Amino acid sequence: VQLQASGGGLVQAGGSLTLTCTASRRLIDLTVMGWYRQAPGKERDLVADIQPIGSATYADTVKGRFTISRNYPMNTVYLQMNFLKPEDTAVYYCHAKSGPVHYWGQGTLVTVSS
Repeated sequence: VQLQASGGGLVQAGGSLTLTCTASRRLIDLTVMGWYRQAPGKERDLVADIQPIGSATYADTVKGRFTISRNYPMNTVYLQMNFLKPEDTAVYYCHAKSGPVHYWGQGTLVTVSS
């Protein structure tokens, strides 16, 4: 599975960005898809993920600000990020899981200026 991520950029605090991840395989074949992020000097942490049935999980730090969604016909997962904060600055990675196998896309940098 190849994951193509896009949508990162520079935004002011309080602004919004939408990240897009397109998979080369049908989403229905993947047990979960989502986004992780890694800030400089920190570990890669889960931001949000979504199951095929649509249930989503969010990190506490983004609840109420970020929304993950998927478009099955387009094999695409979106992360709508609102009310961005400087602490959201990180490289964001698309992630997918099929059975025991994990797949990662290339990172996309999100920079939030204060």
